[in-house]
Amino acid sequence: MISSVHASIVVCDEFPLLLSRAREHTGLQSRVIKLQNAGIKAVVWFMTNTCPTLFATLPFFFFTPLYSGYPFALFQRYFLFQKEAYLIHLYNVFTGLSIAYFNFGMQFFHSLICVLIQFLILRLMGRTITAVITTFLFQMIYLMAGYYFTATENYDIKWTMPHCVLTLKLIGLAIDYYDGGKDPEFLTPEQRRFAVRGVPTLLEVSGFSYFYGAFMVGPQFSMTDYQKLARGEMTDVPGQRPNSFVPALKRLSLGLLFLVTYTLSSLYISDEYLTSDDYMEKPFWFRCGYILIWGKIILYKYVTCWLVTEGVCILVGLGYNGKDQNGKPLWNACANMKVWLYETTPLFTGTIASFNINTNAWVARYIFKRLKFLGNKLLSQALALFFLAIWHGLHSGYLVCFQMELLIVIVERQAMNLVRDSPPLSTLASITVLRPIFYVLQQTNHWMFMGYSLVPFCLFTWDKWMKVYRSIYFFGHVLFFTLLLVLPYIRRLIVPQKEKLKRAE
Repeated sequence: MISSVHASIVVCDEFPLLLSRAREHTGLQSRVIKLQNAGIKAVVWFMTNTCPTLFATLPFFFFTPLYSGYPFALFQRYFLFQKEAYLIHLYNVFTGLSIAYFNFGMQFFHSLICVLIQFLILRLMGRTITAVITTFLFQMIYLMAGYYFTATENYDIKWTMPHCVLTLKLIGLAIDYYDGGKDPEFLTPEQRRFAVRGVPTLLEVSGFSYFYGAFMVGPQFSMTDYQKLARGEMTDVPGQRPNSFVPALKRLSLGLLFLVTYTLSSLYISDEYLTSDDYMEKPFWFRCGYILIWGKIILYKYVTCWLVTEGVCILVGLGYNGKDQNGKPLWNACANMKVWLYETTPLFTGTIASFNINTNAWVARYIFKRLKFLGNKLLSQALALFFLAIWHGLHSGYLVCFQMELLIVIVERQAMNLVRDSPPLSTLASITVLRPIFYVLQQTNHWMFMGYSLVPFCLFTWDKWMKVYRSIYFFGHVLFFTLLLVLPYIRRLIVPQKEKLKRAE
């Protein structure tokens, strides 16, 4: 960025000389003048409108581990690959603590305290359910206390941001360590894969916790994968460095694309405008349309973070996920985004399946599936979403957002089942010429109510998101609660009895 700005300055300095030479050719004079005026206007517009936002965004992205993780990964890749494991652990502890201190000063001690106490819990309580419960309560209470004492009405970059990532990591470690003491026959294939059989050392737990590529914003990864990385086993060519440079570069480039898109869009789309008087005075259709576009754009900042950090993990080898059926290496072990699905799906469940997938997989593995004893899938799903809400923070907006997510997913599944089981609706949906129309309508509905759900998530406090919801008359809540009540009766009317019996079987 700096070099490109410097080049622009040089070109501007030499422009008068180039112009004088061009004027010697009378046929080009008018074209050059037009080019000069257009160029000056373009540069002025860019510097006035774009650069302030871009440079306001860049410090966070370029001076935190999102990008500094790449030189760290290159060093580990070329100088520490297949070295002694303790060197890998020391390197990760040093870089992770440096990142924490650089960003949060002496508040880095919060993470250090939790890592040390977690190690003591594992050693003193062993592979017991008591250790799991103690870990869960301690780590979550510590995080909640951090949220309480640092809470503001705006989104701030403070020590609780990486600490929420660390909290999941340490809870997952305790559960995997507990599973490691069980007979493999009583574990699911997934649990067997992540179970920690050995006894991690303090250095190993610290290296796992402070790994620079995932310390700030994730992704989540298991202790077993980290141990493989330290042993030099996370590679597609045994005994050699992983061929992961190009896959990492692709994710980095994609992350930069989303960064530029988000930055330029932020010139016109912002959280603040949602609560402004100007927004409140706009017609209803405009307010809904703005939420639709805003909801799409606002998520790009998260997409950027996850793509960039995924690239770091891929570069060092942590993203290696075996090979596909054709023998092609997979680098999606640390993926938090399925970009194509995210951009093209017209379904809410599709967005959930493509967005923050690593964290969602963690919640499914350690919360949702562990609640199987309740015997109620919907209750387990509701409790998992409640956990996600309080894990994000103590603001009321998080609870409202995830409550809305659960409601929309339930209604969407009911609607899809209705279309599938109703002969007239399934016939209508299968008409090829109508599919583009249905797709556009679905996408409009999808992003309108995705944005609607994100309003409390991004505005946090009761007074802000309530103001926006009042301005659109709680449209989303009214619609989806109505559909939740009405769809079962519609199903009784248009779904034949034989289809119901077939579904029951």
